[in-house]
Amino acid sequence: MNFLLYSLSLFVWITTSIVIFFWLFLLAFSRLFDRDPVLYRTGFLFRKLGKTLTQINPAWQLHISGEKISNPRNPYVVVCNHQSMADIPLISNLSWEMKWMAKEELFKIPVIGWMMSLSGDISVDRKNPRSGALALIKAQRVLEQRCSVMIFPEGTRTLDGRVRQFTDGAFHLAIKAKVPILPLVIEGSRDCIPKHSWKFGKPSDIYLKVLPPVDTSSMTVKDASILRENVRTSIMKKIAEWRSVPVEDVDGMIKK
Repeated sequence: MNFLLYSLSLFVWITTSIVIFFWLFLLAFSRLFDRDPVLYRTGFLFRKLGKTLTQINPAWQLHISGEKISNPRNPYVVVCNHQSMADIPLISNLSWEMKWMAKEELFKIPVIGWMMSLSGDISVDRKNPRSGALALIKAQRVLEQRCSVMIFPEGTRTLDGRVRQFTDGAFHLAIKAKVPILPLVIEGSRDCIPKHSWKFGKPSDIYLKVLPPVDTSSMTVKDASILRENVRTSIMKKIAEWRSVPVEDVDGMIKK
């Protein structure tokens, strides 16, 4: 089994590298002719890379369900729990464009970081509170240009598979911009790309569900904490249902 996993991992990484370099040129070409203020076409082409990488990897069996988005230019603040680096290409299988708010370190990675910049994704220096505030201002401008924004409110990947505490930023943004929150739930991706390892995990089914949008039009910033907890609870309930465990077993804020 170990030999098969090593062989599969090597094959996938080689194929992935070839595809990524090819995609960089596609993105650069698209950017030259993309006149949309938020580079919608270029960004959506970048997300197609995520779908292609998912299809390349035979160990990833992705199952998407839930709400259908009829108008891709109807903006949302999209939030999701975060299990692994694989979440990014997996979520990119969704059929609309959204600008990802991501840590600054990712933008410094050769090729991938260049593509994120070409696509108009939003960089955040997590050590600098001012950078976070500026990133939220950029995100609001993106929403005003009728493009969704994607945020992991946990801030980083889970260590134990449970849902960590959510930060307020995404929920303040949605309320200020008067756009709905669109919760996503992902399950099964935690071992797809284990931390500190180049080897992919064992073949597994991954589930991605789009939950119903949450209207924020009548809310004020004072409602952000309630909105945050309601959305977090809805995500935890779905994960608990998939795992056939109590919600408390999924809550990373409860000490074991």
